Amino acid sequence: MSISRSKISRAIIAIAVSSVAAGFSAQVGAQISAQAHAQNAVKNLSPEQKQLRAIYQELVEINTTNSVGSCTAASKAMAAHLKKAGFADSDMQVIVPPGAPKKGNLVARYKATAGATQKPLLLLAHIDVVEAKREDWLRDPFKLIEEDGFFYARGSSDDKPMAAIFVANMMRYKQEKLKTKRDIIMALTCDEELVPAEFNGVEYLLKNHRELIDAELALNEGGGGSLDKNGKPVRHGIQAGEKIFQSFSLEVTNTGGHSSVPRKDNAIYQLSDALSRLGKYDFPFRLTPTTRGFFETMSNIESGQLAADMKAILREPVDAEALARLSATTPFYNASLRTTCVATMVNAGHATNALPQRAQANVNCRILPGETVEQTQASIQSVLADSAIKVTPVGTATASPAQPLHPELMKAVTDLTQQMWPGIPVVPTMSPGGTDGRFLNNAGIWTYGVSGIFHYPEGSNAHGLNERLPVKSLYEGQRFLYDLAKRLSQ
Repeated sequence: MSISRSKISRAIIAIAVSSVAAGFSAQVGAQISAQAHAQNAVKNLSPEQKQLRAIYQELVEINTTNSVGSCTAASKAMAAHLKKAGFADSDMQVIVPPGAPKKGNLVARYKATAGATQKPLLLLAHIDVVEAKREDWLRDPFKLIEEDGFFYARGSSDDKPMAAIFVANMMRYKQEKLKTKRDIIMALTCDEELVPAEFNGVEYLLKNHRELIDAELALNEGGGGSLDKNGKPVRHGIQAGEKIFQSFSLEVTNTGGHSSVPRKDNAIYQLSDALSRLGKYDFPFRLTPTTRGFFETMSNIESGQLAADMKAILREPVDAEALARLSATTPFYNASLRTTCVATMVNAGHATNALPQRAQANVNCRILPGETVEQTQASIQSVLADSAIKVTPVGTATASPAQPLHPELMKAVTDLTQQMWPGIPVVPTMSPGGTDGRFLNNAGIWTYGVSGIFHYPEGSNAHGLNERLPVKSLYEGQRFLYDLAKRLSQ
């Protein structure tokens, strides 16, 4: 049987069109299925949870990046919710630093109903987020997507869940006419993610409006819970103490020249060799009181070699092999055991056909409390082993004292943890990252990272691609923080 070429061509085209259509239909079907699942999930929420979800989605979808976003727009949107709940204009303010129209901060106060007998409780969350390029993400980073048990978006974990929860809970306190012995202050602030920042919200408020946020203690990001790979709660962390944020500029210069006649003394090679040495270097091991408490507690939770290694690093002299294994277990453990410095940005050269006249890198360090910027700078210079590389601090670090574990707070957190997640321990932690708590602690307002929000072992990928938060964790955090603020205020 002979078949004409035209018939074959038409058959091939028909198959191709059919395949494309089938693929498109499958994609659309999957999207519709995901949307339907999310809609059904919302229908099953309580009224309080529906209110929170709407606030959370609105806040996440307001772009608050430094490049094109506006914290002022987000602050005004959250203030509108509070006003609908009954907050008077005199009890909330959107404070915008002069010359920074997009850097607004929201401060709201729920007043003690029978006259305050204690200093206020401060609920702190930042509403700015790091940059996110749409072309890098699987989903639009500024649209809240609920999929497979997770919320996806920039800021879905850091730190808009706590901000949305605080707004929703403040609304509930107002609507329920909660009776308290102290004022509850909520501050949603800008530019926590920029270090150094010209208009950091907490720093600005302390300098110019201290009376609006002055408190006995504050609840902030930095704590939270850990789940195992199956979603079972393992521990609940309360952050007391954090590392010092300090970046350094590493720069080497050269006379350069024409790329057709290369020389061995290339600025890029010189800097990259030095960075390689720094990347292989481990800063000295040292435990703080908080990290000692963390590993003591965790050694009784974990089992096998991991538990043995945790116990081994608590003894003197430290077991070097145990320390090496523990450092390699997770980046978090390693960051808890020592100061860390890592290259984050590199800039070199001026033309594709010229030898580089300059090579520069930014190295970001997170320094253990009790160690100094000067000591760290000296260590970097020593490890680079190249006096031609200039090491210069970028900005001025803000060190803060390690706060004591507040007895009333610890009892409340422990009691609520046992109610919601029976049998899991409350573990003191030191944040390897920096938070706005450093400004408050220096001002005498002891600040603790605690949220009731749990994450899987791989974390949320905050600051990275496809940032996410377990859906269940948002609502558990809402319940936990609602009850915690009540207990600390009544």
